[in-house]
Amino acid sequence: MMDGCVRAVIEAIHSSPTQVVVYLSGGASHVLGWLTSVPGASNTLLEAVVPYSRMSSIQLLGKIPTHFTSQQTAEEMALLAYNRALKLSRPGAPVLGVGFTGSLATTRPKLGDHRFHVSTRTSDRLWLSSVTLSKGFRTREEEEIISSQFLLEAIASGCKVQAGFSPELSETDVLVETERQFNEDEELSQLLNGEICSKVYNFSSEAYPPNSERKTILPGSFNPLHDGHLKLLDVASSICDGHPCFEISAVNADKPPLTISQIKERVTQFEKIDTAVRLINPKYYDGNYEKMIEILLRCKNTGCTFLVGGRNVDGIFKVLEDIDIPDVLKDMFISIPAEKFRMDISSTEIRKSHGI
Repeated sequence: MMDGCVRAVIEAIHSSPTQVVVYLSGGASHVLGWLTSVPGASNTLLEAVVPYSRMSSIQLLGKIPTHFTSQQTAEEMALLAYNRALKLSRPGAPVLGVGFTGSLATTRPKLGDHRFHVSTRTSDRLWLSSVTLSKGFRTREEEEIISSQFLLEAIASGCKVQAGFSPELSETDVLVETERQFNEDEELSQLLNGEICSKVYNFSSEAYPPNSERKTILPGSFNPLHDGHLKLLDVASSICDGHPCFEISAVNADKPPLTISQIKERVTQFEKIDTAVRLINPKYYDGNYEKMIEILLRCKNTGCTFLVGGRNVDGIFKVLEDIDIPDVLKDMFISIPAEKFRMDISSTEIRKSHGI
């Protein structure tokens, strides 16, 4: 049965804006029951995965780990969970990735230590707790309870919630905790090297309802941001019910990757305030037509649609109907009528006019 302190912590977690993905293996099994048995779990828990078998863990990690129960494996699970949370979360919500791996008491004597590792990842923090338990001091159920308490405490900390309780360790148990903070440059470096899939800058003061999950995304280089971008996203948002977002393409198949300073410079523009053709060009999918179709069909199956505004190409204003879209993908694309949006301007022309 859940005690009052645990329930109070979970209620506070569910009242926080943070959304969480949890990957756990080898222990702490009570946490998922605790989280989901208190009303409000859907505010917090985006996904929970229990890769319990060796093969399941290998598929999750994408490799055979040196050790299944280790600090490194817990950190890698937390990073995978964080990236997953970035993709599943509500627009603008802070996210938390949680990784847990343990080797607890079982039906046969263990040669190694009874131990577990908990890691959490947020946008600017990586935290790790490693606990070695006294062998033979507790039953499996008691080890499950204490590992679950540690995991819940870590989730609370990641959600900026005071736990209100401390798991009880014996004098012979060993606890080691480490923490690493990231500044903006380090986060952007992780983005450019593929460690994280995105970095979110939330400049909106507008409150969006908790069930606002869809995003209306306008991607581009925004060099510079101009009225055409703003008008296009405004029109698209009026057609498609979703949180309006600009997406800066830090890595572009047509251009060199942006530097950290370039990304930061372009981001500052948002404080003050021919994509469809590329989507169906195999060039942007390693030259593989089948890969292009497969990726876009996966997008289609998640309910993704593309709103396409017209664009001036070599003096000719081209619209969606001018693009040769594969039949299996046609219903993903929606045309924005020229009478709703037409601005014969581009960032390239603005740069030329300024001699840049």
